[in-house]
Amino acid sequence: MASGVDTPNNKELDKETMDKKLKFAFLLAIAGFALSSCVTARKVNYMQEPDKYIPHYADTLSFEDYELRIGDRLYVYVYSLDENVSKMYNAGGSGSQMRQQMMMSGGSSYGSYDLYTYLVMDDGTIDFPTIGKIYVRGLTTREVKRKLEEELSKLLEEIPGFATVSVEVNIVNRSFSVIGAQSGRYMITKEKMTIFEALALVGDLGEFNSRKEIKLVREKEGVTTIKTFDARSKDIVNSEFYYIEPNDIIYIRQIPGYSFGINSASTVLGVTATTISFGVFIYSIVQTGINHVNKYYGNGGGK
Repeated sequence: MASGVDTPNNKELDKETMDKKLKFAFLLAIAGFALSSCVTARKVNYMQEPDKYIPHYADTLSFEDYELRIGDRLYVYVYSLDENVSKMYNAGGSGSQMRQQMMMSGGSSYGSYDLYTYLVMDDGTIDFPTIGKIYVRGLTTREVKRKLEEELSKLLEEIPGFATVSVEVNIVNRSFSVIGAQSGRYMITKEKMTIFEALALVGDLGEFNSRKEIKLVREKEGVTTIKTFDARSKDIVNSEFYYIEPNDIIYIRQIPGYSFGINSASTVLGVTATTISFGVFIYSIVQTGINHVNKYYGNGGGK
């Protein structure tokens, strides 16, 4: 027999070799897919050193006192040695007690405390007893405090036995919102809240939410800006993203393919083994069908 001519045995060997190659490639593809779905420490750890994958942020850290906006609600308590003055402006109870209870309620349920919280109205003013409307939009709480003390001092100078007054001013509805993961509205419980404190407040991000591309929506002076940052970078503590502001919106997206996420070596092995077993099962069914078809037509269509 001339060389180079395929014999039935050669054809069977070639077919067997091809089947083995196809099966190996199929199993390799399944294993690669399973392993590619791993949620690694690289994806979820904070405070990582910047490199070509984790960005470096320039030292632009700054904290500016919040400037009041329309819709803000102010807690105001007037302190005076004159009991009558205190009763005139306060509804009873100590300032610290009232402030604590308002903060615990999240600023959303004022009850009787609504008597000494003041809404910044559409014209940028609050309506304060005995003084009237005072423009506060764009001012900080410290500036409002000084302004009220000056106005009250002028007014009370005409009262016999005038006693110096001191005013406490706080914002009671300071909040930020989170969408995409752990969605909700959360209260800012301190004057300076960092992005990490905010994430801790919402219960962190979980294993399948991206820290790589967190979007921050912020409105200031009527202008809305959207900025994206990587919370994994160690440099975040020196950047403009470190402190959040009232009314910030934090958008957190899910890691692509998170529903197939794998977060431990044992899970990797288990999922890979299961996937391969299922792949082999499907492959054997398909191969059996092909063999039956080949056998049928090889026998002349069943004749």
